[in-house]
Amino acid sequence: MSMNPQQPASGPSGNRPGDPQRQFREQATNPSWMGHVQPQNYRPAPGHSGGSVVQVIPASASTVGARASAGVVGLVVGGGILAFVSLFLVVPFLLANTGATGFAIGFVASLIPLGAVLGSVYIIDRWEPEPKRLLLFAFTWGAAVSIAVTLLIQPVFALAAPYSDEAAFRDFMTTVQAPVVEEFAKSLGLLLLLLMARKNFDGPVDGVVFAFTIAGGFAFTENILYFGRAIAESGTPGSDLVQIFFLRGVMSPFAHAIFTGTTGLIMGLAARRWHPGASVAAFVVGLIPAMILHNRWNSMGQDFLAQYVLVQVPIFLLAVACIVVLRVAETRLTRQRLLEYAAAGWFMPAEVEMLATAGGRRQAVRWAGAYNRAPQMKEFVKAATRLAFTRQRILSGRDVQAHQQDEMQQLYELAALRAAVGQ
Repeated sequence: MSMNPQQPASGPSGNRPGDPQRQFREQATNPSWMGHVQPQNYRPAPGHSGGSVVQVIPASASTVGARASAGVVGLVVGGGILAFVSLFLVVPFLLANTGATGFAIGFVASLIPLGAVLGSVYIIDRWEPEPKRLLLFAFTWGAAVSIAVTLLIQPVFALAAPYSDEAAFRDFMTTVQAPVVEEFAKSLGLLLLLLMARKNFDGPVDGVVFAFTIAGGFAFTENILYFGRAIAESGTPGSDLVQIFFLRGVMSPFAHAIFTGTTGLIMGLAARRWHPGASVAAFVVGLIPAMILHNRWNSMGQDFLAQYVLVQVPIFLLAVACIVVLRVAETRLTRQRLLEYAAAGWFMPAEVEMLATAGGRRQAVRWAGAYNRAPQMKEFVKAATRLAFTRQRILSGRDVQAHQQDEMQQLYELAALRAAVGQ
């Protein structure tokens, strides 16, 4: 694999004339609202003291095998235990309402809308992927634990329902109980992620990714119930299943994701300024729009189609627009932070330009593939992005020393893995 040696600035920056780090300190370092840095929190990137950096054309390679923190391990293990225990409540409940045949058919049919939600999670999360173990926790929380919490709280909440009129009771349970209890149960998982895995939950995109995953799991189990009932309780199960599947699997596969996504977005914004009290406050505040959206969805009645077209479709399009804005902000943030490392001698400017766009990343992987280095290049892209977000956490002013230790580990591995791509 051909390489061109380059001579970027290296070593500690200091305050010499023309010092690029000093320029970064003196100039705006906020490429977008997502990467806002308070001037007092700004710190120069560590200088590269290992001599010149050799540029691997058109990019370079690195990977960071970050060890899971005790909080993450406890979260995953505890979540797994809770999910397993929850199955002893959730599965009998589903079988009692659907029967074995309805359960089996509902399970298979529910995989289709689940695939749509998880596919969107994959697309949103591609820029800075979250650890798979945390995504698994989020899914199992939504599919099992939040369902169990709902089943346990629902009877208590129903005590406040009006029992004098059956229609009023059903309306209360649909438009009040369901939005409040279900959004609370789902978002508890978000709160646990924020409190125990805060290194991986440090922005609004992370909040949306985790919220969508939890909501996707919840909707998956709920769809098994609805689809299975169409089989078990209907005299015309085929036509009823098609009708319910169209309503839930085609017209509204992202309903729960959008509800809970608003909570995740607000909690992600709060995560940028880490504080346990702020996290709990964001959890409470974030529940409000989620419950309102859920209530409005469940309140659609005779004019369902009109409300769907005039209200729900615009809400969905607004959610898509918000996600696009978040992704653009992520790319700008990545570019700015990697440029700061480039000024310290860790990257070549051309490498940063390749790493800061989706097209550039694809081009780098294709180029590396010609030298049988595509896997190494993919790992480098992921690692460089993680490094950029580690720097952002440092500049946020929270847990600075811990994140600086992570930064140095990642930089050392970056140098070693750069050589692996250039072999």
